[in-house]
Amino acid sequence: MAKRVGVLAFQGGVREHADMLRGLGCEVTLVKKASQLDEIDGIVLPGGESSTMDRILRRFDMRDQLAEKLQEGLPVLGTCAGLIMLAHHLEDPAPGQETLDVLDIDVRRNAFGPQRDSAVERIETTFGVVEAAFIRAPEVVRVGESIEVIARVDGRVVGVSAPTALGISFHPELTGDSTIHEQFLALV
Repeated sequence: MAKRVGVLAFQGGVREHADMLRGLGCEVTLVKKASQLDEIDGIVLPGGESSTMDRILRRFDMRDQLAEKLQEGLPVLGTCAGLIMLAHHLEDPAPGQETLDVLDIDVRRNAFGPQRDSAVERIETTFGVVEAAFIRAPEVVRVGESIEVIARVDGRVVGVSAPTALGISFHPELTGDSTIHEQFLALV
């Protein structure tokens, strides 16, 4: 039976993640309601604007349910804004911005510069070399004891993992590199 994976579908790289997951044999649910969280085996929090995603989750009364599911062990992959949402603490939150407090990490938003500084690089991860797009990417500035660093760029932490979560600063779904998604599916 195929794994049913949700993609939080309010904004950001929803289609790219859904296409990649389908290509890896998953059934994909575009998650827009809290009730859908009970129908999935794992979830992707895509890139986009983290403060906007936070406001939408609260407006649609999904934030607490999503945080609870993730803290109970629902496998999750957070890319870019998704990584920001998974953090315990943000160094530079937008006014009123909250996180889901899933990973024991601190994150700084837009650490790799503005959108015009976006770049595609091949980076070394614990899973092998990954072709990664960095777009206004965040940086992990503190890693808790329960967190494994899976990727660095110039000494800066851009990928972390925990038993049921992967968080990355970059966008492999935009380059077509399925390495990280395959590792995520191993958690599901």
